[in-house]
Amino acid sequence: MPESVPVRCPACRREHVYTAPAYPCVCGTPVAPRLDPLAAPVVAGQRSWDDEWIAATCAVCGRLGSRPRPELGCPCGTVLRIPVADPAGAPAAAPAAEPEPSAPAPGRRAFQPHAVRTARDAVTATALYLRWLGFGDIRRGDQRPANGIGLAARGLLAQVDPTVRPASPRDVECLWLTAMTESADCVYFSLAGYTDAARGCADSLGVPLFVLDLAGVPQPVNDPADALNADGAPEPGRRARDRRS
Repeated sequence: MPESVPVRCPACRREHVYTAPAYPCVCGTPVAPRLDPLAAPVVAGQRSWDDEWIAATCAVCGRLGSRPRPELGCPCGTVLRIPVADPAGAPAAAPAAEPEPSAPAPGRRAFQPHAVRTARDAVTATALYLRWLGFGDIRRGDQRPANGIGLAARGLLAQVDPTVRPASPRDVECLWLTAMTESADCVYFSLAGYTDAARGCADSLGVPLFVLDLAGVPQPVNDPADALNADGAPEPGRRARDRRS
């Protein structure tokens, strides 16, 4: 169950109760940071990418992933950073586990990840992964998505979402519709994961969903993503035959 701590705004002295939000791990387990009830909140100053994220480890599967840093917006306009007791989110008796690279298909080398610290890193990690899957001619997409950065390859559109909110059904549907107009497949990569509704939407449309962890390893979160990770890019011409059938 998510933790709650009392928080007093140092600017206006209002009292609040803050509850840590839980975001799903790729295994489906909700993961929330452990809050420090003894430490005082800090007023958020100038923002940077690194300040927006903390590492959190799933207590069930041990995966290390990124989560938005706990923050509280006071009605007076002050944004407070809520201190965490354990930035890794792991139980005291269990060391944080390093994510393992994706298992390669026969004949494919192990994926070499690119650590994610900035939005550009997230795009680089995604491009490396798509190349590892066998997609060629990877470039920036012609159309810019509403959230994140678009990448394109031969027969594929990919969306990289480095924001601190889980992707919504609308995000998935917009990517799918754009891909349909270009007679291409599509795949979504998110740092903050997906809402349950977004996962349901992706399953119904057959859109592969991946979560990018801080190590830069894309983790599949639905069956289409598992299949793409295992099989790699479709053979030339197979996609056209599948569409005609």
